[in-house]
Amino acid sequence: MAFTPNLQIFCCHYTFSQALAEGREGLSVDGFPGNATVNRLLCGGKLQVSTLLQAFENGADGVCVIGCEPDQCHNLMGSQRAARRVLAVKKALAELGAEAERIEMFHLKRGFHPQFVRVTQEMNAKITKFGPSPFKGEKS
Repeated sequence: MAFTPNLQIFCCHYTFSQALAEGREGLSVDGFPGNATVNRLLCGGKLQVSTLLQAFENGADGVCVIGCEPDQCHNLMGSQRAARRVLAVKKALAELGAEAERIEMFHLKRGFHPQFVRVTQEMNAKITKFGPSPFKGEKS
């Protein structure tokens, strides 16, 4: 049986709004993974380490954080704050014996829809190769 990862995407409101301008159906037609769940944030800077870790605890196999380019962030330094928090989670995953690459931060231009789809496809492919999260309990 093929493995389909639970991919959680945390996305800045500004990047999200532009990426979904043609609707979820448009993203799907362009190849956006159907197993990816988008969690819209007002700003990546609001994203907490605990929220990212909770995503794994709740069954995510991979987490993708998408925010504005660092020098183009609508909220000045929000995407830089998010990147630091993603780095903290990467370190925690490595210390726990999991692949640190199960979480990644991407800085995208607002409105660049093809790149939004591309990074989610790349993340989905990487997590598919890793297999299920080591934090998922065995089902009895």
